[in-house]
Amino acid sequence: MPVRIGKSAIARSSLIGFFLHACYLGGVFYAISLGLPAGVAAVVTSLQPILVSILAVKVLGEQLRISQIAGLLLGLCGVILVLGPSLNSNIPTAGIVAIVVALIGSTSATLLQKRVGADIPLVAGTAYQYLFTGLVLGVIALATGNTHITWSSRFAASFVWLVLVLSVGAILLLLWLLNTGSAASVSSLFYLVPPATAIEAFFLFGEKVNTQGLLGIGVTALGVWLVIRG
Repeated sequence: MPVRIGKSAIARSSLIGFFLHACYLGGVFYAISLGLPAGVAAVVTSLQPILVSILAVKVLGEQLRISQIAGLLLGLCGVILVLGPSLNSNIPTAGIVAIVVALIGSTSATLLQKRVGADIPLVAGTAYQYLFTGLVLGVIALATGNTHITWSSRFAASFVWLVLVLSVGAILLLLWLLNTGSAASVSSLFYLVPPATAIEAFFLFGEKVNTQGLLGIGVTALGVWLVIRG
């Protein structure tokens, strides 16, 4: 039988979805569409684990060990080392605003999911997140006139990947991890995204990982281990 959730849970799911999907994912994609380098976007959003960990002490009552604080800082340093070669000064102002909105969105969504979303059935709650966010972004698209789609095989493949792997797979996994672990530990896993991307790019596109990048991957892995161990 389908799972039914109350109006309060629907409202909470909608709020989490707004910050997670509209602000975070929407902000990242919009910033990159404006010309913001992907490396810069990754560095800015990599501040999320630090913000979440600091705010979780007050908002969620979580405690941080000295080793976890050191791990968070190491993880950030590792991300900067990995992405350093891709950073440049050609950064559009609107793109910076959008990526800061994305950072605020991911931080808020993580804290809200841990604080008020843990008791909501995972699949049903996520469905309402997408429904509400879809309505919000649909209204924005209609208001700005950005409703044209240029269909192609590349667009279709990207769309399927974003729906199945990102929206269904990764987001459900993220919410499940938040329901079962601390906000600081789960957020620290975001540090692994840039190194994992560099490794995938090496195997898929032949992009070279220099010594600085390899050092950054090691530093990042050490930082994440310090945060999640024990």
